[in-house]
Amino acid sequence: MTSGPITLSKLNRVIATYLQQPALTNVWVVAELMDVRVSRGHCYMELVEKDISTGSVVARMRAAIWASVHAVLSDRFRKATGREFTTGLKVLVCGTVSYHPAYGLSLVINNIDPSYTIGEAERRRREILERLSREGIINDNRSLEWPPTALRIAVISAAGAAGYGDFINQLYHNSSRLRFTTRLFPAVMQGDRTSPTVIAALDSIAAHSDEWDCVVIIRGGGASSDLQAFDDYALASNVAQFPLPVIVGIGHERDVTVLDYVANMRVKTPTAAAEWLISHGERALERVRVLASDIHRVASDRISGARTQLAYLESALSIAPTGAVERANGRLRQATASLGGVGARRIVPELSRLDHILTAVSAARNNIIQRRHDRLDAIEQLLKALSPEATLRRGYSLTLFEGKAVRNASTLPSGAIVTTRVAEGEFKSKKVE
Repeated sequence: MTSGPITLSKLNRVIATYLQQPALTNVWVVAELMDVRVSRGHCYMELVEKDISTGSVVARMRAAIWASVHAVLSDRFRKATGREFTTGLKVLVCGTVSYHPAYGLSLVINNIDPSYTIGEAERRRREILERLSREGIINDNRSLEWPPTALRIAVISAAGAAGYGDFINQLYHNSSRLRFTTRLFPAVMQGDRTSPTVIAALDSIAAHSDEWDCVVIIRGGGASSDLQAFDDYALASNVAQFPLPVIVGIGHERDVTVLDYVANMRVKTPTAAAEWLISHGERALERVRVLASDIHRVASDRISGARTQLAYLESALSIAPTGAVERANGRLRQATASLGGVGARRIVPELSRLDHILTAVSAARNNIIQRRHDRLDAIEQLLKALSPEATLRRGYSLTLFEGKAVRNASTLPSGAIVTTRVAEGEFKSKKVE
């Protein structure tokens, strides 16, 4: 150990010296690939190790495959697995630990075992997709139809994120001057809080779903390892069953998450999401323009036809009244000439028919009156025969108690004084027991 301070470069040389050990040369390492990218033939990536129970990253290291061996290794890997050497795969690689004074610690890979083809993230993603398929909800959001215009947009993003700013700037400065309405529902877009905060934002939007046409979930660039939070069953289930179409733009073209499989629309970046919405609005605007053109054409044809008809009527108007008057005068003269004969032929028979009707009415009236007199006489005779006086004259009597006829002797009290009427007078009597 040195007695005084040393320079940073000397410290780096000391570290590099300690790392030059056989144990750190051609070491086989199991890791998951993240943020894989190729530049000038060299392949750069990040190796990560995740906790099996939580999926959180517990270790990471930069790694590289130099161009001299990358073409051979990638070709061998592709032939053996049928897949590209890309983000999300769990691999077994062989490499030597290297330390660069400016770039730090990394693993230079010189070999790969193709048997490790599916990374932990990929396996977990497949399990989630299979579960969503079994539950029958994986295509629910993808099958939703878009409204003719999607101008009211609920945005889920991190507040102040560059990706959100790019999205808004692109959307509100579109060349077609489409007028969009947006509202930010903030959420954490990386780390353990991603899933619960995005789900909370979705719940807030769903509570007022009639105010929005669609949902946009966006996130700017960054390391692919930061996207692992979107490979979450609860979040994917919420997006799959959301009642409005969902657009997802949370990474680069090479990045894929579970949300990309369940959302209605997947785009590369927040800017691409804005471009898609503008394009959708422009298609609706074009349909309106075509419809307006059709309306204009039909209206023009109708007006042209009406003008032709009007011109014809104007030319005929000068002679039409004269012809109409002459035809009316002819009909009037003909009616006048035939009126006398028609009157005589119709009035005389009707007068004769009227005389017969009057005679018949008079006879019918007399017959009705006579029949009514005869009926009244018969009723009068019947009333006389049925009158109390006629009954008394036939030998019957009428007994009264307190002015009312007695029909049952048992109803009279003892000692009651009753009046008995006969044909010639009346007399009183007393009831005795």
